[in-house]
Amino acid sequence: MRVFGRWLLLLAAAALALQLFFVARIALMAWADPQSTAFQRSEAWRLASGGGDWRWRQQWVDENRIADHLKRAVIASEDSGFPEHDGVDWQAIEKAWERNEKAEARAAQGKSARAPKIVGGSTITQQLAKNLFLSGERTLLRKGQELVLTLALEALLDKRRILTIYLNSVEWGEGVFGAEAAARHYYRKSAAQLTAYEAARLAVMLPRPRHYEKQPNSPYLASRARTIVARMGQVELP
Repeated sequence: MRVFGRWLLLLAAAALALQLFFVARIALMAWADPQSTAFQRSEAWRLASGGGDWRWRQQWVDENRIADHLKRAVIASEDSGFPEHDGVDWQAIEKAWERNEKAEARAAQGKSARAPKIVGGSTITQQLAKNLFLSGERTLLRKGQELVLTLALEALLDKRRILTIYLNSVEWGEGVFGAEAAARHYYRKSAAQLTAYEAARLAVMLPRPRHYEKQPNSPYLASRARTIVARMGQVELP
């Protein structure tokens, strides 16, 4: 029992050390731009392992070099409550849970031939926490760690900084990361020059960027972008 207790203490100490490491890295991000994220590194490994001709595209830009159109579009599309919530939108999670339960029930009753689509309720801060530090696996332990990191991001960084890091690191296509790289890849212009409609299209791509990169003429992409443009005027930036 004494040996077991020592192992428990060692595990607890290791877990605490890991959390302190994460907190220190987040605190540093208040003024230092992160060089890469866990998701970016995993994607680089995937692309390199797959061979073929690929190129990493990312260029960090300050928040004043990202069009307000894109900031508003991403908030309208991904997380309308971003300026107000504390990192977790519990109401959105509850709604997503209900939609997933209904989809699974329809599939179980044979009313849908397709596998149920799992809908998430993640906020921009939660997505950033996952991309910065975590793997893509879906386990309760990983979701718990995501919650801790989300709260740390909200406690140590202001909303503008969180949004800036997110827009500079999120995936927008195969090897395309960040707003500047996305604007130049799709529109041959800087992120500061994006129009409202261009920004809306980029925002709509975010849940499935590699899919829409291959299908730029998707009717859904165009229709959803018009909806986001209509909503952008109601978004107040942090």
